[in-house]
Amino acid sequence: MRGRSDVLEPAILGLLHESPMHGYELRKRLNLVLGSFRALSYGSLYPCLKSLAERGWIVGTESVADPHAVGSKRARIVYQITADGKEHLQSVLATSGPAAWEDENFDVRFAFFAQTDAETRLRILEGRRTRLTERLETIRQSVARTRERMDEYTLELQRHGLDQAEREVRWLDGLIDNERGIRRARPAGTGPRTGAASIADGEHAAPARSTEKERG
Repeated sequence: MRGRSDVLEPAILGLLHESPMHGYELRKRLNLVLGSFRALSYGSLYPCLKSLAERGWIVGTESVADPHAVGSKRARIVYQITADGKEHLQSVLATSGPAAWEDENFDVRFAFFAQTDAETRLRILEGRRTRLTERLETIRQSVARTRERMDEYTLELQRHGLDQAEREVRWLDGLIDNERGIRRARPAGTGPRTGAASIADGEHAAPARSTEKERG
């Protein structure tokens, strides 16, 4: 249960750092923005909000119900992060240990990379790539040892896992290059890049634009 809270708490604080919101809106944002929380229920959300409030990291205040609104006239609790909550969030976002690049934790940490310093982002991306590279090797060894005993569907599932891990490693390579300020030379006349490199450029394109400006 604590492991779930370790992921959910920084996600809530990160979203409230962007703007205050009530529970329903917060749950929608968690479900839509963070893939890890597609199955998030109010039974998980509200105990976590209560725990955060008890520690002084968030506060909830009743919003004034709109008398002209259609539906329930009941006032909603709007949650916002406190100064202590912001300080705690920054301490969490500054960490870059092995937990930060595990599957569910990595999704949350990546969602708040805009609030994370560049050095920490790079350590997390490199740690994630190392973890995925280890996973790739494990899958390859498993397939090599057991492929003759596998039925076609199990073998196809192994190939699918291998393909997913390989794609994510390539995506991470593009993000890491971007964080390091590396820009691979493009052949003349080629169009925009696709995949990981184009995503990376879209998210962190300022260095490339400034270089082009300097060239005149």
